[in-house]
Amino acid sequence: MKTAEDLRQLLYQINRKSYPAYKQTRGAYAFPGYVLGIDHVQGDPFAAPSKVSVRVSPKQAGFPAELYRSAETRIALQDHLIRLFHQKIDRFNFRAKGSGKSGLISISHCRQEVLDRTACRIHPSTGEVLVRLEVGFPANGRTINSTELTRILFEFLPVCVRESLYYKNLDANRLRAVRDLAEDQAYIRGELSKRNLAAFVANGSLLPRESGVSSRPMKEAVPFVSPASLEVTLNLPHKGALTGMGIPRGITLIVGGGYHGKSTLLKALELGVYNHIAGDGREYVITESDGVKIRAEDGRSIKKTDISMFINDLPNHKDTTAFYTEDASGSTSQAANVVEAMETGSRLLLIDEDTSATNFMIRDELMQRVVHPNQEPITPFIERVQWLSREKGISTILVAGSSGSYFHVADTILQMDHYKPMDITEAARREAAAFPSITPSAPRKTQPDFDRRPRPERAFGEDRKVKMKSLGTDGISVNHETIELRYLEQLVDSEQVNALSSILRYAQLHLLDGKKTMQQIVEELVQLLESRGLDALEEDSYIASPMALPRRQEIFACLNRYRSLKL
Repeated sequence: MKTAEDLRQLLYQINRKSYPAYKQTRGAYAFPGYVLGIDHVQGDPFAAPSKVSVRVSPKQAGFPAELYRSAETRIALQDHLIRLFHQKIDRFNFRAKGSGKSGLISISHCRQEVLDRTACRIHPSTGEVLVRLEVGFPANGRTINSTELTRILFEFLPVCVRESLYYKNLDANRLRAVRDLAEDQAYIRGELSKRNLAAFVANGSLLPRESGVSSRPMKEAVPFVSPASLEVTLNLPHKGALTGMGIPRGITLIVGGGYHGKSTLLKALELGVYNHIAGDGREYVITESDGVKIRAEDGRSIKKTDISMFINDLPNHKDTTAFYTEDASGSTSQAANVVEAMETGSRLLLIDEDTSATNFMIRDELMQRVVHPNQEPITPFIERVQWLSREKGISTILVAGSSGSYFHVADTILQMDHYKPMDITEAARREAAAFPSITPSAPRKTQPDFDRRPRPERAFGEDRKVKMKSLGTDGISVNHETIELRYLEQLVDSEQVNALSSILRYAQLHLLDGKKTMQQIVEELVQLLESRGLDALEEDSYIASPMALPRRQEIFACLNRYRSLKL
């Protein structure tokens, strides 16, 4: 292996040469305490930054095994180290000068959620630490300024490595707190199924966010307090006794006046599928990890999805057992979203009336009298929700602000009053008794058909180049097509979309053969990610774009929204 001094001499030799001479720096270099990898060099100072890695040996890193012995604690520690490293490099960002991206030093910017990312990997057996970052190699115009790169690699970076990746230089108590929180969160998640709960919200949680564009907790937010009837006390391994609201499995209805916190509670539950960092206010809001937010999604494509349990006997005689459209309506898109959630194995649906198609959710008695059921192809969700719960074990948490029909079918009814929940189940049932109820019905078929077998697209063949680009959390561009993901409200980070882009490419090249079902394909992808991590998706020697692990549910959703997918 080359030494740091070899790199210093090389940088001196190529100074003021044409920018492509930077390509000579690719390789691994032994620095005091770590190995620096220059994995990919950008083509010019205005291109995407160069990819650099830092690999710290187990002995030098020195993290006790108890901090990363489980998947949960390892991911939490990795997340914490990324945040520390980000803080350290931020003070050096663009301190080195030059054209274009010269002097940029960046690593993943973590939000409130704790995600498994390629930016930091701790080997589960040895404790070796690998950190990946991006560096803009400096230039004046397109002439190398390696003096500035020498400052970055020999002055700035060693400080960041020492102050964020060496256990001996870190706050041991804080690291133990990160581990303790991860183990407590894992414990709560495990208790949900044992206690027949769909979700848990701890007393004292701060659910409102700072603003629509900030996920930080709102200052002076009203702390959450559980109704006494739904209080559950958990004895966590580290925090000890923690009391909060346990939302039972079944059908839970959340009602209340406008701006009283209905959607705020539901949003916290949506994101409760992820762990959150300490201080977020929602670190003890834990939801079943496979819960799916369901909404109408006008205009999405649907491919051979069996929506017959909700939509049947269309006037144009279109087959709804293998429904296909390039431009779904609100009702057909929401029906497809429910059935596709069932296909993923989800046991919890989260629905907000505000983002739902009214004719999919409810048909009142007067409408039923005026328009005979034989003339209406849509069987509303209210007629299926009890069957989903009792026969399929799929719970529903629903926010409703205008329709009281769901009072008749709900098992638990919460009213939000100034961000405080009240259990009004019995009172609401008494009031509902005076109104006619809707008769639930079971679907003609007891199980939707999930036999969908995607075929590979020719554009992904060996002789063709596919141009793929992630569009933040809004979607993925594949050649001239955009896979719309903006309505997947549980995608929280653009790096998850980067991962979905690589997952789609991998599936097209290795798994889509016209024989495997969608369920089998996604299961193979999940097993690959669990056994080898996100690195398994990249065939090059470096990670082209930083990635964060998406859930099984979002992998399904991405494939379902890819219009060019052949079924």
